[in-house]
Amino acid sequence: MTNPHVSFNIKNKVGYIEFFHPNHNAMPSDVLQKLEQTIVDAETSEAKVLVLQSGGDRTFCAGASFNELIVIDNEATGKAFFLGFANVINAMRKSSKLIIGRVQGKAVGGGVGLAAATDYCLATKYASIKLSELSIGIGPFVIEPAVTRKIGVSNMSQMTLNAEKFYTAEWAKNNGLFAEVCETTEALDESVTTLAEKLASYNPEALQEMKKVLWENTEDWDDLLDKRAEISGKLVLSDFTKETLRWFQ
Repeated sequence: MTNPHVSFNIKNKVGYIEFFHPNHNAMPSDVLQKLEQTIVDAETSEAKVLVLQSGGDRTFCAGASFNELIVIDNEATGKAFFLGFANVINAMRKSSKLIIGRVQGKAVGGGVGLAAATDYCLATKYASIKLSELSIGIGPFVIEPAVTRKIGVSNMSQMTLNAEKFYTAEWAKNNGLFAEVCETTEALDESVTTLAEKLASYNPEALQEMKKVLWENTEDWDDLLDKRAEISGKLVLSDFTKETLRWFQ
């Protein structure tokens, strides 16, 4: 695979949503928009349960595309970029279908947010996580509600402030982000398929009601994440952030 894509395939009543970008699955705006729309469109599909996964056998998601971040030159464009992750998280939240996460490798920044927005997340032992945003001059403002909802304020602050440290998959499991950690990608795929197909065989009305319960008290997230995207959109224009991003080019 060399070309960015978002795909949707259904097998045994399970809808598999896959995103891919050759740059370690870092997410530019167009891929985020396609991912959001695919999640929305899956609502009317025959799939009973969804699986969110990325292509490739290494990094799950490296977060925001630095190549796109560095050329942002005004607050409106900055906010629009960060709304990409906000819109995907809100699409996952609003979906009536349970979403299982398949995390085969490292997740950074927005990638951690995507994992946190799933309803049940499985990973391999190689799926270490990091919130590096403060180290480049911004912060994990958009994804914070989803991450805090899973791992709590204390762990969220620990990851945010220790912004250059990778936390192990076992740490993520022990603190509520991952439900299961598998030894290999093959074992991960087997566990994901088994769980997804089992859930797809359950009463669909019960699944939908459970989804509502899992996301209670998040009704304000449309406004909340919009405001958070505005904060990030301003910070990405700072001299500190621009200079730091140049080191990654």
